Amino acid sequence: MRILLVEDEEDLGFAIKQVLVGEKYIVDWVTDGAQAWDYLENEWTDYTVAIIDWLIPEVSGLELCKRLRSHQSSLPVLMLTALGEPENRVTGLDAGADDYLVKPFVMVELLARLRALQRRSPQLRPETWRVGRFSLDDANTTLMIEQPDDQADQSIPLTLKEYQVLAYLMENPNRTIPGSKIRYQLWDLDEEPVSNVVAAQIRLVRRKFSRYGCECPIKTVAGQGYRFEP
Repeated sequence: MRILLVEDEEDLGFAIKQVLVGEKYIVDWVTDGAQAWDYLENEWTDYTVAIIDWLIPEVSGLELCKRLRSHQSSLPVLMLTALGEPENRVTGLDAGADDYLVKPFVMVELLARLRALQRRSPQLRPETWRVGRFSLDDANTTLMIEQPDDQADQSIPLTLKEYQVLAYLMENPNRTIPGSKIRYQLWDLDEEPVSNVVAAQIRLVRRKFSRYGCECPIKTVAGQGYRFEP
């Protein structure tokens, strides 16, 4: 799951990003509303949640929420703010925020609210994701493959990046996704791009399947990209 974090307090933004990355989220962190809007309009990157501070430079968090909703975006938004009065909460929710977290807060509450958004939002992937006979366990970054009745199901442990690649492709079964789209979705936008990083990771996933005696469901479509065929 890719998250856009919009927070201008350097220490807090860094701390939130570190916690989210530790929970296997992919995080783009920006410090003002104008940059955030540029990221949200980027056609190559699809965010599943935005965490937006209300009082940020350039374009306020409140205005970002209003823009999103005026563009018919259903992106779940968790708003962060030091403004904790009931009328402020009402204003934030009416602007389009889905939840509201008052500073100072503890990180476990932030994570709990993200999980709650995940449960409430049908477009977000659940903690266990199943496509055909393949299921991903988010808690253990493990892939389970259902076998015929006379065989035990196969369990394949995954690295974080293997898990992220499979999760993204499984969210789009039987759809061909360009390697460039996968690159923008699953790697940090601040990293120096490597032209073959997606192909290299797909090779590692296929080797993992082969090591466990299973056929890999990721197919290469020449000149177009990759497709998960359950």
